[in-house]
Amino acid sequence: MKAFLEKIRMPQKGDTSKQILATAGFVLFGFALGVFQKWIDGTASNYLPMIFQQLDISNYFGRLALWILLGTIISVYSKSPLRASINTFTFFISMLSGYYLFSNFVLGFLPRTYMMIWTVMSFVSFFMAYICWYAKGKGPIAIFISSIIIGILLAQAFSLSPSQGFYMYSLMEVITWILGVIILYRKPKEFAVVLGLSIVIAFLFQSVMPYFG
Repeated sequence: MKAFLEKIRMPQKGDTSKQILATAGFVLFGFALGVFQKWIDGTASNYLPMIFQQLDISNYFGRLALWILLGTIISVYSKSPLRASINTFTFFISMLSGYYLFSNFVLGFLPRTYMMIWTVMSFVSFFMAYICWYAKGKGPIAIFISSIIIGILLAQAFSLSPSQGFYMYSLMEVITWILGVIILYRKPKEFAVVLGLSIVIAFLFQSVMPYFG
């Protein structure tokens, strides 16, 4: 199995101290982002900067696309699949810690049910990140993984329903999808396959899971 996976993408050896420092950076970034997100949630929209209101930033943070993109970035640019899992998990669990600590001690309430749901999803991200790391690799499996990621981001950016028509959900989700496309870009012929598969996956995703927003 190890030899098979290394044909898709070979893990890189890195300085241990730098890797630990990088993980610590993800912890701090995640915590700060969680506090920022909850601050936005707890602030009346008319008190937010105008650009935040126009781009609907408060709702954007509560949807899937941003977190899929951030998890993808952390995963694919890690040195190995294990480091991808560790970095992604610590980022998300730190983000939740900041979010719910701010909610509890500053805003005075703690939605335990939602906290448990997102905590479970953070643990799931450990395993998903391991798989996601191979999206920057070679061969059909890497192409398929890239297609899934881009397809889900596409499903969050546009309505593809024949009955409801094609339209944009949100500018921020479209930007997120474009960034995902840029990050996972590969050779032109392979990328054409990725984009084609991603459209099919987006259709399937929307038929199973409606727009998360």
